[in-house]
Amino acid sequence: MSAQDPRNKFKTDNYEKQEQEVPGIQAKMSPQPDCGEDSYHGHHRLDGFKILVTGGDSAIGRAAAIAYAKEGADVAINYLPSEQQDADDVKQVIESVGQKAILIPGDIRDEQFNYDMVQEAYQQLGGLDNITLVAGHQLYQNELSEFKTQDFTETFETNVYPVFWTVQKALEYLQPGGSITTTSSVQGYNPNPILHDYAATKAAIISLTKSFSAEFGPKGIRVNCIAPGPFWSPLQIVGGQPQSAIPTFGQNTPLGRAGQPVECAGTYVLLASDDASYITGQVYGVTGGTQID
Repeated sequence: MSAQDPRNKFKTDNYEKQEQEVPGIQAKMSPQPDCGEDSYHGHHRLDGFKILVTGGDSAIGRAAAIAYAKEGADVAINYLPSEQQDADDVKQVIESVGQKAILIPGDIRDEQFNYDMVQEAYQQLGGLDNITLVAGHQLYQNELSEFKTQDFTETFETNVYPVFWTVQKALEYLQPGGSITTTSSVQGYNPNPILHDYAATKAAIISLTKSFSAEFGPKGIRVNCIAPGPFWSPLQIVGGQPQSAIPTFGQNTPLGRAGQPVECAGTYVLLASDDASYITGQVYGVTGGTQID
């Protein structure tokens, strides 16, 4: 097989306007994001690994979970109870390739739930080699005056606090060779004014990634971050973008289209695997060509 032109590897024409209530169900999207159910092919890079993924029911988290399983890992995924339909679909994919799938529904805005989630993942999987933190909340407002304190509170409680809580608990179980993968965004570098709170949380995640890596490196635990650009996901149609922006979503990137979640999967696999044994404290942009600084 020859190399494919990245400009037309996936959907390049307009998306249909569509709207769902938060948190959104991927199974009801048109078209559904490609998370590697059929398109990702593993190469045994994570044989025997035990991995926890937050936000693993849909989009980028789902793509990471599926790729991990196809690379030989057993996977626990967290999601909101209202996302059970998508979570069941992921479980089926993971089990179809012969790996264990553990479903842990719950709201990561609850501090105690984060601690319990990590402990359950460790016990059910029989170990923990990596935690991948993807779950996030994004809601646009047209201008600063429309943002409410509650908007900032909910976004930080979803995007930042669980990173802190989950990592704290995971350190009880991660051994030398283990790793942590966080998820920021191009917004952490190039903030859009309709996403003041979301962009601020994504910058905070970059900072936490770097400070965690400095502390945990001497323990033999690596910490890295992925900063996606515009990816087709439920996040966009539940208020992450104005409906007017949906048809041409992602077309302003140098590659001229939105990304599909499976296009992030290989980077997550790299950072969780032993191939990344000398990589820590780094942020990998998967942005369709938009620069991160």
